[in-house]
Amino acid sequence: MMFGAAASLSWLTARLAADALPLAEYRPFFMILAVIVGLYAYALMAFRLFLRLRPLPIGEIAENSSEEFTYHVYLLFFLILFYPVMRSGAMPVPFMRLFYQALGARLGPNTYSSGLLLDPPFVQLGANCIVGQYALVVPHVIEGRRLAHYPITIGDNVTIGAGACVLAGVTIGDNAIVSTGAVVTKGTHISAGEVWGGVPAKRLGARDSTLGSSSQTPHGDDRHEYRRKSLQPH
Repeated sequence: MMFGAAASLSWLTARLAADALPLAEYRPFFMILAVIVGLYAYALMAFRLFLRLRPLPIGEIAENSSEEFTYHVYLLFFLILFYPVMRSGAMPVPFMRLFYQALGARLGPNTYSSGLLLDPPFVQLGANCIVGQYALVVPHVIEGRRLAHYPITIGDNVTIGAGACVLAGVTIGDNAIVSTGAVVTKGTHISAGEVWGGVPAKRLGARDSTLGSSSQTPHGDDRHEYRRKSLQPH
């Protein structure tokens, strides 16, 4: 019903916009564009209103509960409308920042994602962060019949490398780095200034002065591995 209402409103908006155009030959193009933009604008408003009235709970979601019904409606919005936009890569990264914020993500100043921020209401990133291309930030847990959401909190000046995966309940402190392709498992705490990498991710060391910090760095045989992984392009 909400999708139908959004589509009807976007069509009406498009007709009004098209009638106002002086050049008839451009009206079909602008009408299609107005329908698409209007559909997403009304759908975003309906989505935010729905979550305000029926917020998703933090933690476990019991089977056959009202919270599970809320999750199914929430999931329909994503599968039909929002997820295709997130996966397509067609929208420029600065606009994706606005899109994620409209979906409920809390992003600090100068923070951008070229990866996927799934379940945006459960994602918080501080200032000056970058999420690399094809990286995944995944606050939900779907394991067999188990369903849950645990927030992911990321501090300031954090880099999530390309292709990395950050799972539910992870906390990352300021100035930390998650290396390219790393998998940070559920509930992991990464302290400020640390560098993590690998599958599953583990602490490789801490950022030194050449990386913009003055923390302790690894010694011995660990130093070469730390340098090799932490200096990979993100």
